[in-house]
Amino acid sequence: MDRENQSIGQSTAFLDTIERVSRAAALNRPVLVIGERGTGKELVAERLHRLSARWSGPLVVMNCAALPETLIEAELFGHEAGAFTGASRARPGRFEEADGGTLFLDELGTLSSGAQERLLRAIEYGEVTRIGSNRQIRVDVRIVAATNENLPQMVDRGRFRADLLDRLSFEVLTLPPLRARDGDVPVLADYFGRRMASELGWPHWPGFSADAAEALRHYSWPGNVRELRNVVERAVYRWDDPETAIGDIDFDPFASPWQPVGEGARPKVEARAPEADLPVTIVMPPAEPCTDFRAATAAYERQLLENALRDCRYNQRMTAKALALTYDQLRHALRRHELLQVEQKAE
Repeated sequence: MDRENQSIGQSTAFLDTIERVSRAAALNRPVLVIGERGTGKELVAERLHRLSARWSGPLVVMNCAALPETLIEAELFGHEAGAFTGASRARPGRFEEADGGTLFLDELGTLSSGAQERLLRAIEYGEVTRIGSNRQIRVDVRIVAATNENLPQMVDRGRFRADLLDRLSFEVLTLPPLRARDGDVPVLADYFGRRMASELGWPHWPGFSADAAEALRHYSWPGNVRELRNVVERAVYRWDDPETAIGDIDFDPFASPWQPVGEGARPKVEARAPEADLPVTIVMPPAEPCTDFRAATAAYERQLLENALRDCRYNQRMTAKALALTYDQLRHALRRHELLQVEQKAE
């Protein structure tokens, strides 16, 4: 498999899933892959193809949600010239392109009822008919479909064909979310971190600090492996010192004190009292004339940080909350004023 597309993990849940995928690969039967976003459904489809007898044939990928409903059938089954407006020449569909190989249908639950009916016939009889033609074309295609929807519930609501679900569900592989893969977060974080450090030309991989590693382990990862990769790579590229362990993890790149509240929204200027349970000593700047604006501003900012740390008993998360900062913004400020060492000694 390509270096960019690797399945990595050591947890029991992950290894059991990979074993089931490997066993199903050898059978020339449809496979349905179920999983949350970012769990690696396309990687599973690629593994099913590469380990099958069809490995030398084409692996054709189609995201059913990426096309408007009016074009999905033309993409799947092809069309003849003049079949509809804009069809200036004949074009084979994905089924014909995947002949002798595997067709991976991602976001299966978004297919229209008409496309579901034609897909059922193509799977059942191994024949497709281009739009605008009466000639049936024989195809030899293995179907691997994926979704993050609950298809049995969609059947109950009349949004998905029960007979198509029966035809596709010879084997159903439900991928475990990252939060259920005990011990895989450190392994994946180290892998993605090393790759990013190499891309940036760092001489070696410094790893993560104990606090950063702990934060990675305890996060719930709603975006699963895809989100983990983004978080780790962002943390590496933002880190200024490749000689020290990475200590800042930003889980939400959208977090900002200047984030807009909505399109066309006007900012509200409100006086905000400090939270009662997090008092912070505010020291007014000296009244004498200022001769160095940057130095005076930096000194005042440092004094605010020192006071807030002391008042919050050097608890960084309480300090960040008291100053209306995110945890990562506070860490950057502490490092800029060389207060991380002071905070650590106080602990």
